[in-house]
Amino acid sequence: MLSDSGIARSKGVVLIGVDGAIVDVEVDLADGVVGTSIVGLPDRGVNEAKDRVRAALVNSGHRWPAKRVTISLSPAWIPKAGAVTDLAMALTMMAADQALPLESIADTVILGELALDGQVRGVRGVLPAVLAAVRAGMRTVIVPAANVEEAGLVEQVRVMGVHSLAHAFAVLSGTDEPVIPQSGHASSSGRQPVGYRLDLNEVQGQPLAKRALEVAAAGGHHLLMMGVPGAGKTMLAERLPTIMPALSRQAAQEIT
Repeated sequence: MLSDSGIARSKGVVLIGVDGAIVDVEVDLADGVVGTSIVGLPDRGVNEAKDRVRAALVNSGHRWPAKRVTISLSPAWIPKAGAVTDLAMALTMMAADQALPLESIADTVILGELALDGQVRGVRGVLPAVLAAVRAGMRTVIVPAANVEEAGLVEQVRVMGVHSLAHAFAVLSGTDEPVIPQSGHASSSGRQPVGYRLDLNEVQGQPLAKRALEVAAAGGHHLLMMGVPGAGKTMLAERLPTIMPALSRQAAQEIT
């Protein structure tokens, strides 16, 4: 969106370990000495985004504003790494330059790395990023087309895949359709039938160890196995999943 002060805003996600964190992407176009700066604790990869975004915009048929451009990624205390916010910066820049409808990026999380020709490259950590968007109450997520099936594992949000910056612009302008996840790739419960080639019944002896596995599986307890080589630790560990219940969709998302 565009605030009263002329600053366009959208949402992105950065990874902190294996979890996603929502960041506000703000772009301000001001009069003065022409230049571009990125603030908000960016690493070298994020700082280089201004060159990727500039080239992607120009090569996609859009202009780079002859203004003093300030791009802010907040909150500032979260380290920003990688190129996952490239597409968010580019689309927010276009909104600030009044090339995009302001409401088109409202309540939308944008993920994707830009190539110099404007193609949107796949990124890592899409699933935790989309889960972070859901936790933040976002309704729509724009992701690279290469990541659309992974993002589609989360049902509580609308997923739109894009091939390029030009495609993203057309989708947000209402003149083209996004790539959407294929329906029916998972059951409604999120569970897939699992066939195991191993079974705890195959273990002969070891009654105390098998009892410990049963208690741990039934109660969701931590389990530590110690013993000399050849005692059967690996054999028991390989068969533990066969006595555990199927994962719920939420649990499967958390451990993926």
